[in-house]
Amino acid sequence: MTQSADSRTAGSGAPAEHIDVVIVGAGLSGVGAAYRLQTECPERSYAIIEARQSMGGTWDLFRYPGVRSDSDMFTLGYAFKPWRDSKVLADGRSILSYIKETAAEFGIDRRIRYGTKVVAADWSSETARWTVTLERTDADGQRTPATVTCDFLYSCAGYYNYDQGHTPEFEGVDSFSGTVVHPQFWPEDLDHTDKRVVVIGSGATAVTLVPAMAQSAAHVTMLQRSPTWIGSLPSRDRLADGIRAVLPAGAAHRVVRTKNILFAIGLYQFCRRSPKAARRVLTGLNKRIVKDDRLVADHLTPAYDPWDQRLCAVPDADLFKVLKTGAAEIVTDHIDRFVPEGIRLKSGRVLEADVVVTATGLQLLAFGGISPSVDGQPVELRRQFVWRGAMLTGVPNFAVCIGYTNASWTLRADLTSRLVCKVLNHMRENDYAAVEPTPTGALNERPLLDLASGYVQRSIDAFPRQGDNSPWKVRQNYVLDAASTLRTNLRRTLAPTPAAAVRRARAAAETERPREEAAR
Repeated sequence: MTQSADSRTAGSGAPAEHIDVVIVGAGLSGVGAAYRLQTECPERSYAIIEARQSMGGTWDLFRYPGVRSDSDMFTLGYAFKPWRDSKVLADGRSILSYIKETAAEFGIDRRIRYGTKVVAADWSSETARWTVTLERTDADGQRTPATVTCDFLYSCAGYYNYDQGHTPEFEGVDSFSGTVVHPQFWPEDLDHTDKRVVVIGSGATAVTLVPAMAQSAAHVTMLQRSPTWIGSLPSRDRLADGIRAVLPAGAAHRVVRTKNILFAIGLYQFCRRSPKAARRVLTGLNKRIVKDDRLVADHLTPAYDPWDQRLCAVPDADLFKVLKTGAAEIVTDHIDRFVPEGIRLKSGRVLEADVVVTATGLQLLAFGGISPSVDGQPVELRRQFVWRGAMLTGVPNFAVCIGYTNASWTLRADLTSRLVCKVLNHMRENDYAAVEPTPTGALNERPLLDLASGYVQRSIDAFPRQGDNSPWKVRQNYVLDAASTLRTNLRRTLAPTPAAAVRRARAAAETERPREEAAR
């Protein structure tokens, strides 16, 4: 492992620490990336930079009632670490424990630097290194600037804004006599027992909150502007349990994982290719569970086709069960304004509430807020294209982790981390200091995330684009990606910078530095 320096620590004359690879984010993706890096590129030094004071990312941040995965854990979990719990859609606490257990088992937890935020990252073409400006926050809230340099920067911070959720401006909200909360910032002392609750929204967070809060609330209302496609999944996979009973853990994990990958891809392809049939199947299943054709028609049948937006999954039909018992209801209407006793709708109805939960969505933030620059010039991300769903045009030695929108995030995240390792080994074997994806012709641009969901449409213009052909198209098919990603010919689309020229530049910089320090 190398430890060298080619810049100065912020505010001092001491040399900045040099790390071969900097991973940003200690969540599910970052821990997985670290495992791949230390097993496939063992000669590389690395560190994980985490802005929060604990690992886990999304699964440590979100603490609202019932928080859980909306993907099965056999595919959301790591390929190298079998998921041993019986739950298919696991609760947030179980997922967080799984991440921490993985980090501890492979020594990854010792490489995490908590309370450290990346505030700037500048690539030097002369020295072929990143200078990463950090802000460290200690337990007392004291902030200290710092700098590290690295050869490769890998953002595993996702694309959500952890500091701010999306909440529309509601007229009259200040007049409301109850409590308004956003799921992203759930108060630990909030007690909703025997209270009237209104959950605004109809996405994955809302359909999780409603049945969870209905267990102890007086009544819960899910207020939506329009319906969302919702499907029920069993909380336990009986076939998976049978496979795990007869096969060793590793083999069983691979078999169940393959089964679930193929099922998810098949469902997605069915919905996209036969939307009318998919609508009939989903509405038919929901009618069979709810046993109320009018409720399904009015509140559970969207105008858009399945998978135009992400399909919401509910374990053991828990949402439908609380609707059947009357512990919860769905209201499809628009908000006129808040009033002291609750929310007045455009129809004139007033939903009385003690607690209002604004499950109105998340804010997207490109790559954890990292705004890279090259030779001091900011990179306009929206003008760049994504190569293999991982690296960007115009930005050398930089990769981002972007999961699937139609399947488990971790499936593509793991492929991306393995691709990064392939790129790093390609650079070492050919004595390259840097590589940058470069198209051979014009690209027809498309949005990076091709979903009609509101949270995507609000912010997607600030993100890089994808093209309309490989390797610039971000596919939503794990089988095709798994077959091609690691077999890609890196020489065709990655423009290299030979290390020999860079070594001369670094040597010249080292020679000049003592003269500059003497002059000061």
